[in-house]
Amino acid sequence: MLVWHHGSALQPCRCPLCRRQITLLIPGEASLRQRHDPEAAEILEKVETYNRLFGGGTNGLVQRMRDLPFLLRRLLQELLDPRRSLPLVIRARVYIAMFLSAVYIVSPVDIIPEGILGIVGLLDDLLIVLICFLHVAAIYRSVLYFRHGGS
Repeated sequence: MLVWHHGSALQPCRCPLCRRQITLLIPGEASLRQRHDPEAAEILEKVETYNRLFGGGTNGLVQRMRDLPFLLRRLLQELLDPRRSLPLVIRARVYIAMFLSAVYIVSPVDIIPEGILGIVGLLDDLLIVLICFLHVAAIYRSVLYFRHGGS
């Protein structure tokens, strides 16, 4: 929050380490548990304000690719933790996307068949997996956005 307050209030701040734009702030579990503490509540309110201003979308494919490992790791933790719960519709969309991409990879019917083009034929499978992961990450990012400041 200090980086944002010392920079421009009209655009997202940049990470002091990697200089990428910060498009979404996600509070940790410990800070969410301390919501009743006045200092923590004030910081969480500032996080929600930041997310309302700058968390609506990512800046393109490169940013989405960079966010992918974090979002997928966080989604997996949330799916495996019985204390957390995602809405049923979101969980269903994640499971359906993963199932359909697995079916495409396993099925012998491909856009670029491996039998004819060899290893080049695996490119469409990798592309489908990448699209699936990007879709699942976008779904989960929207959940985090609405959970931590979105409207």
